[in-house]
Amino acid sequence: MSCATESHAYVIFGATGNLAKIKLLPALYQLHCLGYLAPGVKILGCGRTPHERDGWRDEVRKILSDSGTGTGSCLEGFVERLDYLIGSLQDAAFYQALGNWIGTGECARNVIFYLSLSPGLYVPVTVGLAQAGLLAESNGWRRVVVEKPFGHDLQSARHLQHALNTHLEEEQIYRIDHYVGKESVQNLLVLRFANMILEPLWNRHYIDHVQITHAETVGLEGRASYYDGHGGATRDMIQSHLLQVLALLAMEPPVSLEAESLRDEKVKVLRSIRPLDITQLASHAVRAQYAGYHQEAGISPGSHTETYAALKLYIDNWRWRDVPFYLRTGKRLKERRSMVAVRFREPPMQLFQGTGAATVHPNWLLIGIQPDDVVRLEISAKVPGVETRTRQISMDASVGNPGERKADAYEDLLLDVIEGNRSLFLRYDEVKAAWSVVDPVMQAWAEDEHPPLQYPVGSWGPKAASQLFGKAGQEWRQSLSCNGEADVAG
Repeated sequence: MSCATESHAYVIFGATGNLAKIKLLPALYQLHCLGYLAPGVKILGCGRTPHERDGWRDEVRKILSDSGTGTGSCLEGFVERLDYLIGSLQDAAFYQALGNWIGTGECARNVIFYLSLSPGLYVPVTVGLAQAGLLAESNGWRRVVVEKPFGHDLQSARHLQHALNTHLEEEQIYRIDHYVGKESVQNLLVLRFANMILEPLWNRHYIDHVQITHAETVGLEGRASYYDGHGGATRDMIQSHLLQVLALLAMEPPVSLEAESLRDEKVKVLRSIRPLDITQLASHAVRAQYAGYHQEAGISPGSHTETYAALKLYIDNWRWRDVPFYLRTGKRLKERRSMVAVRFREPPMQLFQGTGAATVHPNWLLIGIQPDDVVRLEISAKVPGVETRTRQISMDASVGNPGERKADAYEDLLLDVIEGNRSLFLRYDEVKAAWSVVDPVMQAWAEDEHPPLQYPVGSWGPKAASQLFGKAGQEWRQSLSCNGEADVAG
């Protein structure tokens, strides 16, 4: 992070919602305490909940105090930045009042509009801002931040992009994906391109396959109506988050870390993913629901919305030809875990045939994203003694050192918006390429009259997901723990 020097206004639509209270305001508070907000920065909350300025400040003060992060003069200095504007997003008078507020502040030249709203409100709010003249960059910059999902399929994403482009330049749109903002995900770039030891091995000649997992123990958490109507595991996690991780793992070195160079390489990867057609679904895609899903409040009877999805994808380029990438995500699984597991190919000759080490475990590179932020390399080694026996050992490294503060993803991303750094934000052609990967799968599932598979709550999902591998001895990597703790004898 570098110090932000320009004064600006941070306008949060939906300021009384959970995202603003749990993520946005705490992240802005941390940026304030760390000195990354210029003295003139003001933060305006917009919502329908009746509040006066002092009442809103008291509520935010309580939110931060109760979380254990907000204390002392730092907290008081932050709440002095806050203001509140009540109004209806469908009312032109609200946008006029917003314009008056912006026009009287010392940060009137530069404004960030954060749409912490239902995706269906992105266009109406943008139209309201445009009609009030609040998006024009005549004497400064105006930036609009939208949360995922950007559309619910390829067609809706195109319609949304067209509507936004009527009033905004692409450079003004910041499509935020908090998953990519995680330090452990950003660390993938450093692991790839700051370590010469990996680059010679990072290709189809040495890597057997790659697994990307995001497992949750929680269920719908009050999102039943959205999740069942417009979500599902494929839309909610694979289309945005997991395909982003795939792109970071598989991309070629960019010419620089400048935003467009980085995003160019990610788009190339997504466009190189081999299209799936309906004849391949049985061997390349699995969907399932956890047992009891239909008993959840707000779920439609007979709903086929998947709470678990797994895909087998191939990237048709020089580096990755015929190397499978396995992506899976699910709710109500056994453990909360996000990780990348890279399995290397076996040696071309087994030199230890006829010994106790004839069966050797594969080598793995394991990258923990959450809750463990670690990097682990697993290799085979001889067990001490007169017999030739092997076991799996690991070389481990925690990404963070004791006492080091780990920034929340939103802290990095909100500061990037201030600084105009778009490298971690999704460009439209990147969004379009990601939808193109999953759209055929979702359409085929929507037309399939058969219900999704079932899996028990607290399991690792349906057994059918292991059949995606199609090779004896290959299965999902469930943990970061070393597979070979016990001795392996021939």
